[in-house]
Amino acid sequence: MVITRATEYAIRTVIFLAQQPKDEIVLKKDICRTQDVTPAFLTKILQPLIKNGIVSSQRGVGGGFLLAKDPDQITLLDILQAEEGPLKLNHCLVDNDSCQREEHCSAHEVWSEVQSEMVKVLKRYSVAELVLREKQKLSSISGG
Repeated sequence: MVITRATEYAIRTVIFLAQQPKDEIVLKKDICRTQDVTPAFLTKILQPLIKNGIVSSQRGVGGGFLLAKDPDQITLLDILQAEEGPLKLNHCLVDNDSCQREEHCSAHEVWSEVQSEMVKVLKRYSVAELVLREKQKLSSISGG
């Protein structure tokens, strides 16, 4: 499974917004410049984040975007599900009627376990923690 390019940019954008002062509106052009994303693509990736209450938008002069929640209240799972919908590793985990082999399929239990563990890991990492990890990595790179 590979996350979509849109989801990758959504994660990067949310981390970038979390690095800004609390309640500071960030201009669309500044997000595009720093995240190397086109305005049209940014609009596409922000729509599900706004709909799911992760990002807020302000229209008009001086408008832009900001986080709708504290970074410690947003997990990687929240962003992934906003962008891609419910995480399902295999079709048989989406719809029980899609597989006639579920009752005797030895792989079904494995898919279910892997999906459960993946969800646990993604829930464990908040945007605040990712911001902190990035600062630590940048500090170690710069020798500071």
